[in-house]
Amino acid sequence: MRSIRAPFARSRGRRAALAATGLAAALALTATACGPSDDKSSDKADSGASQEADKGSDSGGGLPGDITDRLKEHGIDPDKWKDGAWKNWDKDDWLREAKDFVNPVIDGLWKPERMKKAKDPSKTIAAKDAPTDQGANDPEPSPVQAKPEKTPYHDNAAPVGKIFFDSPKGSMVCSGTVVKDPNNPGKSNMVWTAGHCVHAGAEGGWYRNITFVPSYNDLGKSEAELSNAAPQEIAPYGQWWADWVSTSGEWIDQGAASGGAGAPYDYAVMHVKPQEGTKSLEETVGNALDVDFSTPSAQSVSSMGAWGYPAAPPFNGLTMHKCIDKPSRLTLDPATPTMYRIGCTMTGGSSGGGWFRVVGDKTELVSNTSIGPAQNTWLAGPQLGSGAKQILDMMSEKYGSQ
Repeated sequence: MRSIRAPFARSRGRRAALAATGLAAALALTATACGPSDDKSSDKADSGASQEADKGSDSGGGLPGDITDRLKEHGIDPDKWKDGAWKNWDKDDWLREAKDFVNPVIDGLWKPERMKKAKDPSKTIAAKDAPTDQGANDPEPSPVQAKPEKTPYHDNAAPVGKIFFDSPKGSMVCSGTVVKDPNNPGKSNMVWTAGHCVHAGAEGGWYRNITFVPSYNDLGKSEAELSNAAPQEIAPYGQWWADWVSTSGEWIDQGAASGGAGAPYDYAVMHVKPQEGTKSLEETVGNALDVDFSTPSAQSVSSMGAWGYPAAPPFNGLTMHKCIDKPSRLTLDPATPTMYRIGCTMTGGSSGGGWFRVVGDKTELVSNTSIGPAQNTWLAGPQLGSGAKQILDMMSEKYGSQ
């Protein structure tokens, strides 16, 4: 196999230098056709929901003034929120509408030990069971064994990271990818993930304390080794709290914790800000990926790779893994868009992780992990059509420069 440069390795400097490892080397892809999909894709504009965690002067409990006002509008005491009132998940008080999202930074909440505990499988977003007897489907793919990404991650998969958040079930984990901001080239603060990593769907509301850690556990250390690891080894680029989030209206209205409801629209974009410093996420990490919204047909793509931090057994959520396979089609309902499906043994925690393909020498994000069977033999992700593009464009126009 000829050597091909890796798609998203970070250089020792600011810009990405592509090393001879990673997705491209594994795939050995040649250029493939890129155009409107032959599959049933998401061509309608989703009722994308934009959310804002406002900025303002400090007041009430040390929170920014506008966030304090937002909490008070919902009958929430800002002082009590930072002191632990965010743990109240009473359904009547669980904010779910698009306009209700708030995610004030709570300094020191996500300490390394709390991050490690979030890997507990009983407290992890699991890849959801999906029916396979609805609509037209390609044959179920053979399992592809997930492989650990090479370390250090910042040299091999810099844009990939781990998402931490709190839910009624406890501290949870997902995966995400730094993507380019159309209106702020070179200075993106955008992270792509799954809708179910930020919102509970039809039966719940917005999750809380959402933060992104690029290249989490950069050296792939074991749990014992992490006990004595330096902070920069656990979070080499620091923590990035979501201050704005957008997901599809379909996910909010239809999404469910099991089964395929809402899965074809299970995507989200987060705008993040650093807990320290002023540089953008893209400048700090050194790279970000373009998103391909052309919904290429599964038949036209030779290979796709899925990256993430699987947390349920036999994985522990501490190390980054990847699967590479030729995609096939999964249709959950003839009335909804077709999804991509690949063989992969990654488990819960990999949800939200990006799916990438290489065209020529360019790597693009083309989907994200959404669902998989209880046997953990395959994963499926949504095709990212015009509805998904609308969400990123809106986030870029309204919040990208902030």
